[in-house]
Order: sequence, then structure tokens, then C-alpha cells
Amino acid sequence: MIKKILIANRGEIAHRIIKACRESGIISAAIYSDADKNALHVRRADEAYLIGESPASESYLNKEKIISLAKKIGADAIHPGYGFLSENSQFIKMVEESGIIFIGPSSKSVEMMGEKTSARRLMKRNNVPIVPGTTEPLNNSAEGKKYALEIGYPVMLKAAAGGGGKGMRKVDSPDQFDESFERARNESLKAFGSDAVYIEKFIEHPKHIEVQILGDKFGNYIHMFERECSVQRRHQKVIEEAPSISVDPVTREKITSAAIEAARACQYYNAGTIEFLMDKNKNFYFLEMNTRLQVEHPVTEMITGIDLVKQQIRIAEGEKLLLNQSDLSIHGHAIECRVYAEDVDNNFSPSTGKIIHHRLTSGPGIRIDRGIDVQSEVPVFYDPMLSKVIAWGINRDEAMSRMKRALGEYQISGVITNIPVFNWIMKQKTFLDGTFDINFLDNEFIPLLPGKWKEDSNREYEEIAAVVGALLKMNEMKIKLSENFTGSNNRWREQSYE
Repeated sequence: MIKKILIANRGEIAHRIIKACRESGIISAAIYSDADKNALHVRRADEAYLIGESPASESYLNKEKIISLAKKIGADAIHPGYGFLSENSQFIKMVEESGIIFIGPSSKSVEMMGEKTSARRLMKRNNVPIVPGTTEPLNNSAEGKKYALEIGYPVMLKAAAGGGGKGMRKVDSPDQFDESFERARNESLKAFGSDAVYIEKFIEHPKHIEVQILGDKFGNYIHMFERECSVQRRHQKVIEEAPSISVDPVTREKITSAAIEAARACQYYNAGTIEFLMDKNKNFYFLEMNTRLQVEHPVTEMITGIDLVKQQIRIAEGEKLLLNQSDLSIHGHAIECRVYAEDVDNNFSPSTGKIIHHRLTSGPGIRIDRGIDVQSEVPVFYDPMLSKVIAWGINRDEAMSRMKRALGEYQISGVITNIPVFNWIMKQKTFLDGTFDINFLDNEFIPLLPGKWKEDSNREYEEIAAVVGALLKMNEMKIKLSENFTGSNNRWREQSYE
């Protein structure tokens, strides 16, 4: 049995894992950088250790130091959350060789699915539909042009070593190919250390549909239905839903079966997600596998009642799945909005600073997964996601109504957030009727920047937030002056690891 888990992450996902540990009677050990000294996850964990300086390379990405700390404090397991080292096969192998349990898949599975062309080859061998294109990296631009003519323009050039929109280029005609090929290679090299790119047919008006799976070390698999992830900006998800409004029961049976076959093909265990593109005719194609817990996992938890983090821990302990596929069903509808500290009208630039006011929303069907509270710092070093607002309802309309109410009640001051953007999205016809695709924001929102997208309700929200922020800053100054005179500066215990 796992008795202590080192959480190799920060922010809301670290806080989420801490909650699962507490419910399971497991000691949670957090790590933090200089910038996260007073972070919420540090204060909520049972133990907390300074791991390094603020840059991620010196702290949350320092493989050797994290493993050394885990050994020193007697941690049985490491949970990577998502991002950082969660899909780093080298790190996972180091953890495996150290004798510590990695709460996730094997390094072998991650390596198999991490390189996109090898993953496409594996899927093709196991009869999982893939987007037409190459299953090997392109040797040069001329070779790419040849394939493009065979499968037909437009095409996509993609980095073989990564994802997230980096090293990705749409090519509409042969005269654009050479320049796009070089740009894709350069971006890929910068982001992933490899300039290998491959080519795929561009799917017109696609939906981004993903399937949550669980597998144990005995070869048992279940799926937990699908999520709709088509509301994206720069290939990054903004709103997610479960189930998808566009997936009918017949398609659901096909796409979830394909996801199970994909997991079985790489002998996968623990939680994972198989991502697909689905066209307007409901033909779907394997996109990639995320070999970790997803940011959007709460919407799946809300419609199934299953705690995915606890399931991860059980599987890592070597337990068999307690659930059969027949035990699972879809109950209601859930929507998640990712709240970022960003200035939308300033090219979505991160908004850094101190949170001086944070009033949570609540009520029936509302869940907030957060990494902040009052006085939390939003540093320049990491992704600026602050929290996730999740709303559940008996159907999509009720989930939407609850989300609108929750967003209206949720207050954050001290930094600029993207909350008003969600208010805009939920008034758009294409979002309401489910006809949106992954180009929704690019086509309907981006052309309204800067400022044209704002309606009176959004302006009112921002004005209220600005007034509240100003008043709280004045109050904060009074408190500081009072502390200086009384000499009170009580601090909780702090542990360090250098």
C-alpha cells in the first residue's frame, strides 16, 4: 500500500491530488520553487519541500532532485499530475529504476505513444483509424510535396516529437509548402529538440473528441465515455464538456471501442486519453494519446461519479480494476471552463501579480478546482491557469445555466482573467446548438479583437472587479501599516530541500 506520495507538480492539479490523498489516508508531500513559496498547494499539503529556484528547469523539471527528495523523505510513489514531467519517458524510467512507484503508465508505453509517427504506425497495425498521411517523418520538402499531391490539399505539417500546436502548419497549396515545412521544422526543433515533421490530410470542420480510459496491470480496460474539446485557441482547449453533444450512441460505441484497442496496443495501464478528430459525417481518426491525467478530467468524474485520481493510485498499487464496463453509465452533462490570468485584448498575454480578492462560487452542481486563494502570487515562470469552474446538470441546458450563474458569482481581483470570454462564448448560436468545431474561436472570436467582442455585461463585470480591486489594495496597505507598527509577522513552518 502507498503511504506517502510526492506530488511533482504545482497549482490546481497539485491541490487536487492532495485532496485525493487525504481521503485515502495517504500522506501528501508537495514540492515548490522560490516563486511558489506561499502557494496554496504548499500550505495544504501534509509536507512541503523547497525544490529549487523559480525557473521550471531548476525546480519542477529537475528529475534528479525530485527523485532524490522522494527517497530522502520516504515517499512510496510520485504523482506527476499533468504537464512538466508527466509524459517524460526518461523521468518515468528513472523513477521505475529507483524503486519508487510512478503513478501513471510505464515508461515503455509513454515512449511508444510519445513519438507521433510511431504511434500512428502502431494504431494502423491495430486497425484504429488514422488521418491519411505519412507514418514516417519526412526527409525533405520535396518528399512532403509528393505526399501532399497524393492525399490532396489542404494538408497539415506536424511535429513528430510533440503536440500542443507547436511545429504545426496548415498548407493550402504547393507554393506555400517549402516555407511552411521550414517553419514547422524550426518550431519543432525549438520546442521538442527534434526537427522531425510528418504530413496529414487536413480534416475540414473537425470536432476534437477524446475518450477517457483506465487500464490495470492485468490487461483489463474500461472507457469512461467521451469528452467534447473543440473550443480551442491556438490548439489549446478552453472549454470542455462530457458527453459530446455531437456523438450519438452508435458513434459512441465505435469511438470508445477504438480507444480501448489503442490502449491495448501499447499495453497501457493507469489513466489515459485517446484523442480523435471527427468530421461532419462522424468519421473519426486517431490524433494522439495523452499518457497522463488530463486537465479536463473533472467533467468525466462529474458524469460518472468516479474519482480518477483515486483510481490512478489503486492501479499504481497493483490492484485490479474494481469496475466493469457494465457498471458505468452517463449521468447528466458537465462543462468545464479554464480560468486563466491573461489579458485577452493584449494578445492573450499572461497577467501576473498578486490575487487580492478571491470569492468562490458554489451551489448545486458546481465544483471549483483551484490553485489560488487571496494573496496567491501569479508568477511569470509558469502556465497562468488559476482554476477550473465545472458545472453539472441533468442535461446540457441545465449545466449551461449553472455555469453562467457560477461565472457571474466568481470574483477574482488583482490580475486580469478570461472569465468574460466565457460569457461571450455561451451566448453564441454555434456554441449553443453544438455546431461549433475547432475553428470556432479563430473564426468568430479572434476577428473581434481587441475589444469589439465585449458586451455591456462583460464591461460591467470588469468595472466591478476593478473597483473591488482598488478598495482591497487600499485595505491591504492599511493592514501592512498596522503590521509594521505591531511587529506581528507570524509565519507557519517551512521546510526546505537544497
